[in-house]
Amino acid sequence: MAIINRIGDLGPDMTAWRQHLHTIPELSFDCPKTSAFIKERLAEIGVDEVHGDIAQTGVVAIINGQGDGPTMGLRADFDALPITEETGVAYASTHPGQMHACGHDGHTAMLLGAAKYLTETRNFSGRVALIFQPAEEGGGGGEVMVQEGIMDTFNIKDVYAIHNAPGKDFGKFHTRAGPIMAAADTFHITITGKGGHAARPHDTVDPVVAACAVVTALQTIVSRNHKPLDQLVISTTQIHTGTTDNVIPETAYINGTVRTFDKEVQAMVVRRMEEIAAGTAAAYGCAAQLDFEFGYPPTVNDASKAAFAAKVAADVAGDAGVDSDVEPVMGAEDFSYMLEARPGAYLMLGQGEGAGVHHPKYNFNDEIAPIGASFFARLVETAQPVG
Repeated sequence: MAIINRIGDLGPDMTAWRQHLHTIPELSFDCPKTSAFIKERLAEIGVDEVHGDIAQTGVVAIINGQGDGPTMGLRADFDALPITEETGVAYASTHPGQMHACGHDGHTAMLLGAAKYLTETRNFSGRVALIFQPAEEGGGGGEVMVQEGIMDTFNIKDVYAIHNAPGKDFGKFHTRAGPIMAAADTFHITITGKGGHAARPHDTVDPVVAACAVVTALQTIVSRNHKPLDQLVISTTQIHTGTTDNVIPETAYINGTVRTFDKEVQAMVVRRMEEIAAGTAAAYGCAAQLDFEFGYPPTVNDASKAAFAAKVAADVAGDAGVDSDVEPVMGAEDFSYMLEARPGAYLMLGQGEGAGVHHPKYNFNDEIAPIGASFFARLVETAQPVG
């Protein structure tokens, strides 16, 4: 493992930063303590510019290199999750019901470590834009930062991000050209019939039976309308209806998620959902209303940037420490909006065994922080050499 010596020396600092952030998890865009901590550390580090209040609590910091050149964007998310922590660590959350259960505290510490090294050495040309982003966990903070103009304001030419990966080999990087994470959409279907006494079903139009039929029929989109070799997930996760045992309700509600990589597949799913919900409900004498919410788009790595990032990762972790053709996953990530705005790459960094992300016993492995920070630093120095 070729960790940069100076960044290795910063390991205790990154651990201290990360563990402090772990005690103060904040949700979505409302992250004032986290944002203030980041800005304080950036001021101590001595970056050239600090711009706050982007997407409410987001921060962009600029480090100038030697001479003219492009600006590379490096992104870390910093919001937490509404989960009650069960790790038992000394630095556990002090905010009840909120927890850094996805390692965003670690992502932020890695980027701060890279920032300190790059500010001290400035062994690169052009500039680096450090992007500290709120609201990855469902709020779409990445989209808001792009909408508020960070790519143009700071003239960012390409952009990169790392996410920790529990369960994958410690210190091993994983990436790929093209789609690496899926689009995540949400569907809501309301079935309307005619309520009445459960002992007189012939006087009602039962939406419960219709809803059950709709749920079953939706699965035929995957099995019969979709090419088997392409990836598609449709999961119904909620059915809510009724209030008691002897009343047939007026309505039934169905909810779930759709994961796709391709816009044509996505459009096909919406069309078939409308047809299946309406047609199946009508067969039971009911009406159906589909509300389809488009969420994060797929996270798509630029082929040349992914290849470049894999090469730099190999300089840090060795050839055996990089999987440059990892299977895409059906989870979603709002870094996708930044990759729609600029070419770049998203990588996962294995942190060894332990509880998975979004679990109350999850904890970021501080030992991978110097690896991730070294990757960020080498990425800049390799892409934008002095002279």
